[in-house]
Amino acid sequence: MTTPDAALRLLHDLEGVVLGQEVVLRHMMITLLARGHALVEGVPGTAKTLAVRALARGLGLEFGRVQFTPDLMPTDLVGVNVLGDAGFTYRPGPVFADLLLADEINRAPPKTQAALLEAMEERQVTVDGKTRSLPTPFTVFATQNPVEYEGTYPLPEAQVDRFLMKVVVEYPPEEAEREILDRHEGGFRADDEQTYPMAEPTTREELLEMRAAVNAVHMDERV
Repeated sequence: MTTPDAALRLLHDLEGVVLGQEVVLRHMMITLLARGHALVEGVPGTAKTLAVRALARGLGLEFGRVQFTPDLMPTDLVGVNVLGDAGFTYRPGPVFADLLLADEINRAPPKTQAALLEAMEERQVTVDGKTRSLPTPFTVFATQNPVEYEGTYPLPEAQVDRFLMKVVVEYPPEEAEREILDRHEGGFRADDEQTYPMAEPTTREELLEMRAAVNAVHMDERV
């Protein structure tokens, strides 16, 4: 199977799981293949979490999720050194995942949001002076609710600059909503990847080949 065929197969599988969100899925694929991060904006119930979880499932990658809250600390993201009988032991945070869902990122204060800056830009984190590399392909999909502003903090410009694109998620068409209801009646569960109608996962090696193919695309200077 050629690299473009593998990418199209993956996209087809994703569209079979997340119904009525074809444009959103394509933008998420572009973000991943272009080594970027995406800010995903949509009201609750528009399958933002499902889309990221399905993308991780389709690529055989580790999925991580952090619910951002006003009391979330930076160490809750990047990890912390814990004192034990044998001295300090590093306990990694959820940032050490292939695909990280930063859910409602604007509900955490700027200090906590800033904990993602180094991770998103450098693909590494520094705790107590020691730097640790994050897995490849580390990608952040951060969500926010466009209609809920109470108890939220505007994203700093430095944080916004780390995102390759902003993806706006709307409600799916009525036909897709009906099919979603039918699937749930048939046993589909968004939190159970075993119920996803997907083929065998694309391998990490195939993903790296997709990224290499994207880098090889020529762009004329006039563009």
